[in-house]
Amino acid sequence: MNKQINPHSFHIPVMGLGFTIDSPIKVAHYGISSVLALLDDTLLEKMREFYCKKLNRAFEPIESLEDDYRAKRITAYLDILDIIVNNNFADLIQKSYLPNSESDKYADMLPEGSLLKSEYYKVKASGNSELIIEWVANNFVKGSIDVNIMTRVDKENYKKAEKLPSEYNDAHAALRGFANSTVCSSVVLSSGLNPRLFSYFEKLKGFLPDSNGVLKKKVIIKVSDYRSAFVQGKILANKGIWVSEYRIESGLNCGGHAFATQGYLMGPILEEFKKNKESLISTLHELYSKALKDKNIPCPSEPYEMLITAQGGVGTHEEHEFLLKNYNLNSIGWGTPFLLVPEATNVDEVTLQLLSDATEDDLYLSDISPLGIPFNNLRGNTKDVEKYKIIAQGEPGSICTKRYSTLSKEFSEKGICMGSKQFQTEKVNQLKAQNLSEEKFNEEFTKITNKACICVGLGVSALIVNNIDIHPSEGEGVSVCPGPNMAYFSGVHTLKGMIDHIYGRKNIITRTDRPNMFIKELDMYISYLKDKVKEVDGQFAEKQKEYYQLFHKNLEEGIQYYKELFNEFVDNFNYTIFNELEMHHLRLQAIEIK
Repeated sequence: MNKQINPHSFHIPVMGLGFTIDSPIKVAHYGISSVLALLDDTLLEKMREFYCKKLNRAFEPIESLEDDYRAKRITAYLDILDIIVNNNFADLIQKSYLPNSESDKYADMLPEGSLLKSEYYKVKASGNSELIIEWVANNFVKGSIDVNIMTRVDKENYKKAEKLPSEYNDAHAALRGFANSTVCSSVVLSSGLNPRLFSYFEKLKGFLPDSNGVLKKKVIIKVSDYRSAFVQGKILANKGIWVSEYRIESGLNCGGHAFATQGYLMGPILEEFKKNKESLISTLHELYSKALKDKNIPCPSEPYEMLITAQGGVGTHEEHEFLLKNYNLNSIGWGTPFLLVPEATNVDEVTLQLLSDATEDDLYLSDISPLGIPFNNLRGNTKDVEKYKIIAQGEPGSICTKRYSTLSKEFSEKGICMGSKQFQTEKVNQLKAQNLSEEKFNEEFTKITNKACICVGLGVSALIVNNIDIHPSEGEGVSVCPGPNMAYFSGVHTLKGMIDHIYGRKNIITRTDRPNMFIKELDMYISYLKDKVKEVDGQFAEKQKEYYQLFHKNLEEGIQYYKELFNEFVDNFNYTIFNELEMHHLRLQAIEIK
């Protein structure tokens, strides 16, 4: 039997900065792939120190005064992850002959009907320890240690007063740190196109084929529509960089930052990828081949593999299987539900309880992100509690220790974070000078002070869970960014329990009113459009009108697509879905764009 590339049909996407920061250590030896964020090199350095001490390994800190310290810290942390994951997996192999072994757990969590699973238990039944160890070594695979870089979080950096070259920008340094590490895995690029960062890929050899035609470092692009995928793929292919996977994420029915498309819904987007995949591969391979030829690098005659995966709002085994089979997908991302699985993620007890108890009203799209992008939020999270406390004390804003989101240049060429005390003090002083009415002042004051320090908030949970010291100026407030899907999950679950839910061996959702993921996303898009139209004061500007009309038109076409889809696969959907679809269609038609 040949070793399988990926034994599972799901992966764990990046969540926050700290929630999945060491997930590979927890799940990779079971063949489960996960993604960690590379934004916070200080957090990565603290976690490296934690694991070095835990393993009695020497720890030499990489100080912030060192040249290229950010890239070096990222490389060092990924290298220690790689060592631990490899050791965990080697240990699993060597003890696979024992009863109730970790390899048994690996096999038990595989999907039903898995040939790997059935073959394993045949070999295990032999009782031949050498045969079992050899078979597991030849057939089981580790999950991938993938990393995420938000392309637009790429601030310029300075050494004293001197601006450093662009390769020392945050995202550039993170990419270099990954490229220099020992891990053979993928970088997930999210939040859109960054031309300078895309050009920098050419300078990093790991992303180009080696002498054997192997790509040691691969590229995954997270997208929310086909056009974006095609444009970004072409840009990279022209530079000799192959996109190994397109990770399609719902624009709104997801966790973290939400990038609303122009009304393009998940179903029609997946259909477009399904119809155009072969054309996409051939077009990009042609550009890729020419680029490698220009670099005097041999290009394989056949294109490298290109995976198409999806994530955002998936919550049942039936949805999981439908997406895989109907759209020919390679994997499905399950993010938000894994926040309730301590074996896989770092969530402190207070936040874990808030997540478990959360209802639809507790989960909302906020404007707390200093990046100015809508951000999924949980009411009552301890970071917001901390924020409101300092506002009440008359000292809005956080002390900016991380500086990853210092993107506003309104008050400084070096940039200031809109969640910082410095920025909010300046803005409030401006506000006071305008002599506004009390009502207008309070409205504008809330807009300014609502921005939170998510750079700290999204990472601190990993420190709390692992009893790592927290800097007093940063506080222990935790920001968390679950998708709307969290409303339908409750309780704390084991890793196996969650995977059993994914594969249909059990059902952990006790509520009976959870809408289908397609309907939930449609509902969110219509509400988003309605709110945006309502915000327009007076007449629409011409560009606004064109945008909202296109948004409306795309939703209409999406609804028509779903009518045909639900009729074609009527046995796959609850009969109430047709009534829900019609109800939302009427809601859309009631939105007037004049």
